[in-house]
Amino acid sequence: MAESKKEQINNPYMPFPARIEDIIVETEDGNLKTFRLMLERPEDRENWSHVPGQFAMLSLAGRGEIPIGIASSPTEKDGLLFTVNKAGVVTGALHSMEVGASVGVRGPLGNGFPVDSELKGKNIVIIAGGFAFTTLRATLLYMLANRRDYGRITVIYGARTPGMLLYRKELEEWQKRDDVEMHVTIDRETQGWTGLVGFVPTVAGQVAPSPENAVALICGPPVMIKFTMPPLEKIGWTDEQVYLSLENRMKCGIGICGHCNCGPVYVCKDGPVFTRAEVMKLPVEF
Repeated sequence: MAESKKEQINNPYMPFPARIEDIIVETEDGNLKTFRLMLERPEDRENWSHVPGQFAMLSLAGRGEIPIGIASSPTEKDGLLFTVNKAGVVTGALHSMEVGASVGVRGPLGNGFPVDSELKGKNIVIIAGGFAFTTLRATLLYMLANRRDYGRITVIYGARTPGMLLYRKELEEWQKRDDVEMHVTIDRETQGWTGLVGFVPTVAGQVAPSPENAVALICGPPVMIKFTMPPLEKIGWTDEQVYLSLENRMKCGIGICGHCNCGPVYVCKDGPVFTRAEVMKLPVEF
């Protein structure tokens, strides 16, 4: 007997059917694309509720599934955004798809940033490198939509070249605002670039955001995170004030398969958002 609709909704292994509504090529090399997906069933769209920082599993029939951070804010109501790096079989197949194609979405999964609890009333520092800006885009948009709930908002974001920056139109819009402090940087000088030049950790040290009544949300390659912490610690930031978004071999997304197990935690189920204090208690593979 086929499962009832209620059983399908409650089945953590059952993806929601979705279709691709729009595709945006984000970077000059074409390896990063943002897909706007619309859940096909009205009841799925109505019941969907996520927190900035969570992820979902995107599945393609006959190819498999992959964990991807949700790049859209809960305040955006025109579909779900996922920015995907072309890096393997599933992502390669997704990159070859066109508007109107079908995709499975399983989620939302993980814990997200505590935007409605610990972060309220705090000064926020967002630090991101490369394509790790995805869930922080969702977080920033959520905070801007609820601006009175947060203090100063500072964003430090960098990529190798101007053409590798994500969400460039939005970056320009945010830089024009007077209620968010934007520091966009590239790794090396490039003809025509008039913004900051330097690696994200270097710029973080130059900007020196105050740790007073503040939290930092950091996403990026492990090496970026490693070298971002010393300049923050130098000016008084503690591990308890820093939130990291981790990815560690996530596979099933619900803590069953064990691929992302690290010590006492499952990154997919207990994270992917942890304070640095929590991360420092985990085995050295982090």
